[in-house]
Parts: sequence; structure tokens; C-alpha cells
Amino acid sequence: MTSSIGTSGTPTITRSRLVSLLDAARQQHVLIVGDAMLDVYLRGSVDRISPEAPVPVVRVEERRLALGGAANVAQNVAALGAQCDLVAVIGNDAGGASLRSHLHQAAIRERSLVTSNRPTTTKTRVMARSQQLVRFDEEVDSDLNADEIEMVLAAISRAMPDATAVVFEDYNKGVLMPAVIEGTIQQAKARNLPIVVDPKFRNFFGFRGATVFKPNRRELESALGATVDLEHPEALPQTFERLGVDHLLMTLGERGMALVAADGIVHRVPTTAREVYDVVGAGDTVTAYVATMLAAGASALEAAIVANFAAGVEVGKLGAATVSGAEVLEAFDEHQTG
Repeated sequence: MTSSIGTSGTPTITRSRLVSLLDAARQQHVLIVGDAMLDVYLRGSVDRISPEAPVPVVRVEERRLALGGAANVAQNVAALGAQCDLVAVIGNDAGGASLRSHLHQAAIRERSLVTSNRPTTTKTRVMARSQQLVRFDEEVDSDLNADEIEMVLAAISRAMPDATAVVFEDYNKGVLMPAVIEGTIQQAKARNLPIVVDPKFRNFFGFRGATVFKPNRRELESALGATVDLEHPEALPQTFERLGVDHLLMTLGERGMALVAADGIVHRVPTTAREVYDVVGAGDTVTAYVATMLAAGASALEAAIVANFAAGVEVGKLGAATVSGAEVLEAFDEHQTG
């Protein structure tokens, strides 16, 4: 057995097993279905207040574009050396063109993107002195119409034969409709593929059959209408009955993560972060690593351990960033010697 509960109660994995999983990850192909977005960062300096209104004037000195949401999950899968298909809806606009260009640069296939009349979801953050002053969201988050759902399901069916794992990345932007979720799970279960879900409230209970369900604690408690007590997990089996999933992976911020199995067994995975610079995108990194590790043959606990190391690297970077297998291995080695 290559991963276990050590004497301190902390889950562990051997270096040789980690290397083996990272090597196997490069042979995997992850199908990601969900809400892709474009992140725009405007950075500058503030040295005066506007004469027009009591607001700071930001002199923009840098404009940077980045992939967000499901597209950020895709680029983290690609950073591991794995292949992926991203099924998402974008607009026939400048944001969509930029998103396609960034996917191409990250060696991610664009074949599964669906273009519609709705705008590409774009989040613009205005930053000064490493502090966010304001964010502008350009989006339409209503449910997809019947024609768009049909195009999304067709893209999923085309990509499914290559897949070794499936990810649902939900940001409540309208892509993950019940018909899309159920159709995808049915195809994935027929091929016995691991299914990882990063949920939001709208369809929280719609992912029955998933392998790993990854809400944060606030999202889970909000959906259940009750506090989740990990110290007394007797009530957790009832939670699993409602969700219909195999494992819960709860992100707990600076306290790391908790992996809960359907039988109520709880594994604590404490954070390995040395320095927390920016938590944006850390959840996407965890999702990408869990799915790719499961596809590579990891147990749910092993996948959580590896993803936890990846998250520890990601939060030390600015914005939504990728984490390579080499960085995870380096973080593992530092943790072992530290």
C-alpha cells in the first residue's frame, strides 16, 4: 500500500509512487465540461483622486490576459503534460478570440468549444499596489437554449471516446444544465471513467454518480442547510445519500482539505503551502490534479494528497496560475526535508 495514515494522522505518499503517478498523468486525456472565462488584469499606479468623483485614478501600466474557470482547469491539466478537451460556450467576440488564442498557446485543443451569440464571460480586475480596486464582469449567465444544449452535447459525444477522466467545472454561467450533466455522466459511467465535480449552488444535487465531489465547506453547508461537523461524522452518510457521490473533497482554506468517503471515514490533508500570495485559481488547480491523478490510477486519497501539493505551489503565485509535475515533485521534496 503506497499511501496510508501515518502515526501523526497525516496522509502520506511515497516519492516513487508520486513519480509513477506524474509519469502516468502524461498519458491521460481529461474531458472538461463547464464555464470557461477570460481574466483581464489591469495593473497600474494611483497618485491622485478624480476631479469628477471621489474615486482613485489608476494609470494603467500593464494589461494581462489569462484563462479562468474551466479554461484554467484545462491549462493545469496541460501543464501536467496530459491532453484535454474543453467543452465550453464562448462568444463570437474579441474575448472569445483571445480565449482561443490562449488555449492554443497552452497546447489545448479548441475543437470542443461551442460558439454562441452570448458574450464570452470576461472578468476585468483593476489592480494598484497589488490590491484589487474593482472588478468588472461581462457575461450572460442565463441557461443555455435548446440549440446551444444540443451543440454542447454533440461536442461532449465527439470528445468522450478519447477521455480517461471527466471534469464538471460549474460557475453558474448556464452551461451545466441538467440535460448536459446527466448526458455526460451517463456516457462517462458507461466507460467507467472517474468523474470530478467542482459544483455551484444551482445544480448542487445534480451530479449523482460522481467519483469526487469538491465543494468548499461554505458551499456544502449552504446547500445542505446545516453545519458539517468533521469531528463527528456520524451524519455524513445522510449527506452522501442526498448527493449520490463516492467521495467528498472539501477545501478548508489554510487548514488544507478533508477527504470524506461514503462510509464516513475522514482523511485530513493539511496544507503544504510555504507562502500564500494569492488564492485565486487554487481550486481549479486542485480539480485538474485530482481528475488527472484518478485517470492515472491513483486512489481518491492519493489524488487528494498530490492535488494538495499542487495547491500549495499555486497559492505562492500571482493570479490563476498553472503548476507543473516538476514543481509538485520539488514541493514534495522540500516538505519531506522541511
